[in-house]
This record gives sequence, structure tokens and C-alpha cells, in this order.
Amino acid sequence: MNLASIIDPHPDDATALISRGRATTYGELREQVGRLRGGLIGLGIDPGDRIGIICANNWYFVTAYLAVLGAGAVAVPLNPLSPPRELERELAAVGARAMLVGPAGRATADGIDRSKLPVLEFVIHSEGVHGEGAILLDDLLTAAPLPVVEREPDDLAVLIFTSGTAGSPKAAMLSHGNLLANLEQTIALRGEGDATDVGFGVLPMFHIFGLNVVLGTALHAGASVLLVERFDPMSALEAIHKHGVTVLPGAPQMWAAWAAMPGLPEDSFATVKVATSGAAHLDPHVAETIRARFGLEVGEGYGLTEASPVVTASIGLPWRPGSVGAPVDGVEVRLVDAEGEDVLVGDPGEIWVQGPNVFQGYWNDAEATRACIDEDGWLRTGDIAMVDDEGFLFLVDRAKDLIIVSGFNVFPAEVEEVLLEMDGVAEVAVVGVPHPHTGEAVKAFVVVEPGHSLEEDSVIEFAAQRLARYKCPQKVNFVDELPQNLSGKVLRRALR
Repeated sequence: MNLASIIDPHPDDATALISRGRATTYGELREQVGRLRGGLIGLGIDPGDRIGIICANNWYFVTAYLAVLGAGAVAVPLNPLSPPRELERELAAVGARAMLVGPAGRATADGIDRSKLPVLEFVIHSEGVHGEGAILLDDLLTAAPLPVVEREPDDLAVLIFTSGTAGSPKAAMLSHGNLLANLEQTIALRGEGDATDVGFGVLPMFHIFGLNVVLGTALHAGASVLLVERFDPMSALEAIHKHGVTVLPGAPQMWAAWAAMPGLPEDSFATVKVATSGAAHLDPHVAETIRARFGLEVGEGYGLTEASPVVTASIGLPWRPGSVGAPVDGVEVRLVDAEGEDVLVGDPGEIWVQGPNVFQGYWNDAEATRACIDEDGWLRTGDIAMVDDEGFLFLVDRAKDLIIVSGFNVFPAEVEEVLLEMDGVAEVAVVGVPHPHTGEAVKAFVVVEPGHSLEEDSVIEFAAQRLARYKCPQKVNFVDELPQNLSGKVLRRALR
């Protein structure tokens, strides 16, 4: 098997992608992916090699992703807007042998210090050629197509950086079997895949929701994906109408933007058959507003990178704002108390997950893997939920200190580690605070070393040079001391 083969069964003339105003059929996509696969293998890329993909949501990403998988290598999707230092850290962590750079990632990739990446041999650019080992993508596309390299279900397919269920960001290992299982679980929610669907692909493909739920399910079903590189509420509505979008997944901030826009026609979403929200909690008031104004029921689900990602969904169930639905077929869910016992209906408990979609562990981190997957294969998510008498699941809290900004995970420890490198910062604690547009925003509390003077803007700028924008503090408070408990641990709840 090989996950890249999901594009093989579909008619040559069926539209697979719509990107930058151009449609690509499945026949064309297979030809392009086959040639790029041949080009990668011709370079000497071997099965198991890690390949970074630094690209926005467009044709370049999809072709690179499928070609890397098809060559038997491991795809490592990365945020093209991350600062060079962050990309260096991620590429080094997985020992990337090559990276494919799309137009949106060019400036960042040019700033990467190659001396910090001793095993990186090849840099493949979508345009222009820069530096030692740089190759033009168009040149690889002239290679003769080569067949897909067979892999086992447990063979590694993708590494995605996540804050994990505890600790600092690490690379989650997702196998071909993990990803395919979740594609089939997701498609089964509607009975079977609908090849006439047009999906709205605005969720970033370096995020597991965009990669497997949006892109993967569409390609597996033989449907089309409209790839959108940046979200603008009005432009998005125009695109939905123009292309007849039928499947509309998004993060809560997307739905909140439309709910708050005055004067939109009642039939703005007339073509949409399925509307979903994920990656963070959707305010029930937003869901109710969308339904009242447009007649569209937005279903919420729950998942995490470590589960490839879908665990629960609301598709096919009675509409219940505030609920994340019920487990998808093939996934078992337990709600467990502090002693490891199942809780009663109506009581809160930590979500434990088991199924073929549960990941293989964290890259080169056996200790973190053991901490989140027990001997029986149960994934401890760190999220707290309760279930009602009808089997509907409701998220109530997070056991971890994760901050979710526009659907993206930010772990405080990562931001704190960076800020502590700044001259004059003695102590720092980071928390999430409510934000009207992004759900949460990062706020830092800084204790300044004696004899130093710091400004809020300088702290924010220091972070912006080292972290992706969504991870950077939006506000900095200077304090004399951080509140701590008896064991010396910072009381983040008190800071919030």
C-alpha cells in the first residue's frame, strides 16, 4: 500500500484541484505527481528519508506531498510563514534530507542557515534557484514517471509538529495506515465518498485538519478541492458561489467572521451540503447565528494530530450546538478519572482514544510517547469532556496549558523558552487570553532582571524574529514576581 495511491482510481477528466485560478484534473495530477516522484527518486531520495514541504495551500503543496509519499519518503509539512530559525529547528529535529519550497516559503527558506542542517542535501524551489544544492521543481517534472513505492501500513508517512498532549512541540509520527484509516472513517460519516463534491481548502495543509480531513478525504473520494492560500470573508463567499462549494470545513474564527458580517444574502451558502468546524471550540452562539441567518447547520467535531486527527464528529447526528458529536466508526473513546477508572454519564473525565488512526508516537522521543500511549494502545489526550445520556460528547476543559490561536496549537513552554533568551528577562510565564478574532491570544508576563529596562514592543519583536506569528505574544505585562504554588510551579490560572 501507499497513501499516495488514493488519487489512482478516479477518472482522468475529473477535476482534482482548483488552485490559483487553474483546474487540474486527476489525469494531469497523476502525470505530474508521477514525474516529480521520478525526479525525487532520481536525486537519490530513499524510502524513509524526511522531506520538508514549505508551501501554502496550492498546487505546489499537493503535488509535492503526493510525490514525497509515493517515493516512499516521509513528508514533513511546515508553516511557510514561520521565521527561518523555527524552520531550522524543525528541519534539524527530523533530520530532513531535502526540502521543497513553494512561492510563499521562498523568503523564509532563503534565510535558513544551512550550516545548522548538516544532513540537508537538496533544496527544491518552485521558482528561481538559490544556494548550494538548490534545484528547480520544473526540472524534476521533466523526469520519467516512476511507479509508487510500496509501503507497509505501519511505515511512516508524515511527521507533523504538534504541542502534543504534554511538553514542548514535537513531531508526531503518522503512518500510511493511520492516515488511510482516518480518511475511511471520515468518509463513512456520509455513507460513502461523493465524487461530485467541491471542498473548500483554506485550512493550512501543514495542519493535520487541512492535510488529512480536507485534502485527503477529497482526493480519496475523487472529489475536487478549491485551494485557498489566505482567508478573506468576502472573497471566500465569492469563491464558494463561483465554484459551487459543497463541503465547507473551517476553524471557529471563519464562522465567527461570517456571523458578524452584516448584509450578507440569506443564500450565501446555498450550495453547501456539509459544514463543519474544528481545531478549537465553536461558540454555540456563533453556530446558532449562522443557522438563523443562512439556514446552515455547522457541525462540530473533536480530534488531535495524534489521532490523524478525527475522533468524534456531528455529521449524521441531530444538530446539537456545543457538542462535538460522537466517536467515528472504528474509534473507541473512554472518559477516565484521575485513578484511571471510567467516569459515570454526566461526569467529566479525560478523553482516552484507541483505534487504527492513533499515531505511532513522537519522533525520537520514547519517553513522551510512553507518557501519552499506555501499554494497551490508549491515547491519553489531556482533554476533559463529559457525555450525556444520548451519547453526545461535550468538551469542558483542557488538562494541558495549551493555547489555541485561530485553531493552531501554541504551547507556553516553547514561547517562554524563546523569551528567556532575551537579555534582561529573568522570568517569564505565558498564558492564553480571550481574543475576539482568534479565539485566544498569547500573553506574556515578564520579570525583568535588576538593572535592565525593557519595552513591550521590543519583547514582541524579539519573539517575532524567532517564532511563527500566531505564537508571538500580543500583549506583555511586566511584573515584580510570578505567582507560584508551594512546589514552585507557576500558577497560570492566577495570571489569566
